[in-house]
Amino acid sequence: MATKMAEGVQRGLILRNERASENYNTDFIYRLYCEEGKGLFSARMNVLGHMQQGASPTPFDRNLGTKLGSKAVDWIGETLNRNTKEGVTRCTTPDTAVLLGIVRRQYKTSNLLDLKNETNFEYRIPKQEWWLKLRPLLRILAKHDSAYEEEGIYMTVEERVLDDI
Repeated sequence: MATKMAEGVQRGLILRNERASENYNTDFIYRLYCEEGKGLFSARMNVLGHMQQGASPTPFDRNLGTKLGSKAVDWIGETLNRNTKEGVTRCTTPDTAVLLGIVRRQYKTSNLLDLKNETNFEYRIPKQEWWLKLRPLLRILAKHDSAYEEEGIYMTVEERVLDDI
């Protein structure tokens, strides 16, 4: 990795299975790359299981993970093919650094420069929280007490009948 970085490669990614080796665990690999990359590159570690919240993944979670993984591999292959000439890969345009997600029920890659403009970094949230408009509906669906506001005037059956005559 150090040789590649010295030659001008700007990004690297290492994926490993947590059970690949008892001796060469994720922490060891991270510390190794931190030490070897001093002055050339920085290293970050992320264990995907630590990002998971809740219990065991459901079939939906597994299906979504498979679909996103497949889309990510397709994108990587297409991007490498598009940016490789004469055996040299150059990824210098904004569409080569992306985040894959679901936007309006479609799998979509969004380039990081666009996402940077849409992010409130101080609070680590999007600048536009579209889902907040759904809160009243969610309260109703959850049968939350504060969901219903009093509207109009209460009438008795007798008063309603008189109004209809």
